Amino acid sequence: MRRLRRTDSLRALVRETRLHLDDVVMPLFACPGNRVVRPLEGLPAIAQRSVDELVRELDECATLGVSAVLLFGIPAEKDESGSGAYDEDGVVQQALRELRRRFPELLLLTDVCLCEYTSHGHCGVVVGDEVGNDETLELLARTAISHVEAGADAVCPSDMMDGRVGALRAALDDAGLEATPIVAYSAKYASAFYGPFREAADSTPSFGDRRGYQMDAANLREALRECELDVAEGADVLMVKPALPNLDVIRAVRERFDLPLAAYNVSGEYAMVKAAAARGWLDERQAALESLTAIKRAGADIIISYWTKELAGWL
Repeated sequence: MRRLRRTDSLRALVRETRLHLDDVVMPLFACPGNRVVRPLEGLPAIAQRSVDELVRELDECATLGVSAVLLFGIPAEKDESGSGAYDEDGVVQQALRELRRRFPELLLLTDVCLCEYTSHGHCGVVVGDEVGNDETLELLARTAISHVEAGADAVCPSDMMDGRVGALRAALDDAGLEATPIVAYSAKYASAFYGPFREAADSTPSFGDRRGYQMDAANLREALRECELDVAEGADVLMVKPALPNLDVIRAVRERFDLPLAAYNVSGEYAMVKAAAARGWLDERQAALESLTAIKRAGADIIISYWTKELAGWL
């Protein structure tokens, strides 16, 4: 076996899994204001940016070859119903219009959820002391439509409300937006690995947690049921989140379904490597490349990762 490991060229010749920048999506955080770049302690090299600064960042990223981004919004104000999510002049909608104008070839995906916009931090409207699943669906649909009308190429519902893919598909079709793909966060687990993201999105729940609507980390068969439901409701792409603790789930979904499969290399996975590299405990580039390759090897076609910009330079 050593004969084919002897040189870099031989190893490259027989390499089974390859990373390509076209398969990677860069998350971005849009916030109000002008000339705002707000670094995030838990996500080194990532920041909340105003629309003008997003343009500057993407000028550089486009030059490096980044071709797809996933937009999250940080509103100026939050309320009980998360109205900033579906405001026609919301921060994501503003960003979409400007980015669409400046970067016509850039693939613009948007997160469709209410957690960044609600005063209580949950992914849907609260009814009594619980998140109201059915009451949330209409607001998610309004959010998706507003994103596409502002310039989004695809919408990515991450809320984990039951039936939301069907609700979005019906609403988009009724609005004449039937060509819009839905990238469904189908198997999204309640996870400790989201910690730094909650700082970035200011979306920590003010009471309780999200275990009533996000998945139990112990369950695999449930993930396949979630994917099956999303396929039936009209999803175009399935997603597993977080990626690294769920490589077995990625593999199982890949083997069961023929749809394109995405995996989210989430904030905690990124932050752990960054923190260890800062202490000199490991090589960040090698650890990042190993992690992303493992996600691809497990079966993901698309990887959402905070390393996208650095990966562009590495590749």
